[in-house]
Amino acid sequence: MKDIKAEIVSVGTELLLGQIVNTNATWISECLAEQGISVYYHTVVGDNKNRLTTIFSDADKRSDIVFITGGLGPTEDDLTREAFQKLSGLEIIEDEATIIKMEQISAKNNRTMTPNNRKQSHTFKGAMVLKNSVGIAPGIIVDYNNTLWIFMPGVPREMKAIMMEEVIPYLTRKLKLDAVIHSRMLRFIGIGESQLEHELQSLISNQTNPTIAPLASEGEVALRLTAKANSLREADKLIDGLENKITAIVGQYLYGYDQVNIGQKVFDLLKEQQLTIASAESLTGGAFAASIVDHQGASEVFNGAAVVYQSFSKAKALNIDEKLLETHGTVSKECAEAMSSQVKLTYQSTIGISFTGVAGPGQFENQEEGTVFISICDQDNSYNTQKFQFHGDRKTVRNRAVKKAYEMVYYQLKRE
Repeated sequence: MKDIKAEIVSVGTELLLGQIVNTNATWISECLAEQGISVYYHTVVGDNKNRLTTIFSDADKRSDIVFITGGLGPTEDDLTREAFQKLSGLEIIEDEATIIKMEQISAKNNRTMTPNNRKQSHTFKGAMVLKNSVGIAPGIIVDYNNTLWIFMPGVPREMKAIMMEEVIPYLTRKLKLDAVIHSRMLRFIGIGESQLEHELQSLISNQTNPTIAPLASEGEVALRLTAKANSLREADKLIDGLENKITAIVGQYLYGYDQVNIGQKVFDLLKEQQLTIASAESLTGGAFAASIVDHQGASEVFNGAAVVYQSFSKAKALNIDEKLLETHGTVSKECAEAMSSQVKLTYQSTIGISFTGVAGPGQFENQEEGTVFISICDQDNSYNTQKFQFHGDRKTVRNRAVKKAYEMVYYQLKRE
């Protein structure tokens, strides 16, 4: 099974400026992985003919297939074809079918087709023209210098249509594709990235096929297991074997797979156990409640929330004893537990959860910036209250508090 080296070149100065997120490269990579084609390089280059030519020259030397998106439009800065012509010397011609299509669209809209629009019909002499079923500029396939060049528009909707309707069927026929690259994401919480890598060091050091790729995100970590095989069934079997070795070591931290996040997992557990939750939120400002109600059917598990930012609102909305607040302060274990129990009572839920702390900047009530108390009051009126010291700006502290709360609730529910 020959390893086909593919490369993706995304064209557009707006990508370099961050004005548009380069989703095309990610999508194409995922699509090619399903066909067993390995992507070795992602490149983003601006609308500059010389730089484009240099990138194309590099790609010509190192890749079997080069996918180019963008720079096929009607404006002066759409230079993809011109840059490839500079490299290849191939003649640029008009595709008659595209010209007819543009004339029909112009007539239908009572407009006159401008001369610069003809540029969208440009292709290379001897190239294969790919139909664009949702736009105007066609895709192009050129077999040049033992490298397959595939040009597609940068508009994601048009690129995806051409890729699925034209490119994949063509590659399947031409390359007689007989492999798949399949991945499975294992999601962990309650263990840090460095600790996870340490525990799995022997497996990571000796990986071949499948491979292991640790991926960290705020408050949790994932492992992407990827196998290359002749079929999806064979790839799954390889991944199953590696997953069994991983879970034998760190299985207690595994909570889900692929696109499932910890919020979804907690939501599902609450629903399965027929439990409800309510939140009392100070520094998080309702962020936990908002994340819960993002889930369809939230009314089955979520009873309500009290956003009690000020000291007096904690006393009035949740009937918390003002003497407790004066004695212990609002950023305290005692306040957090009073909030979680009172919100549970107020909204008649089986679980109450509370957040109080200092998002920053600066100290508050002699507590350091990033100090957060999270308290859970369960159906037996028992408390699980923890103090955390998060680092980062206000948004980061608040986001980490919500993620940590989900972790606490998850392990609480797993014990039930």
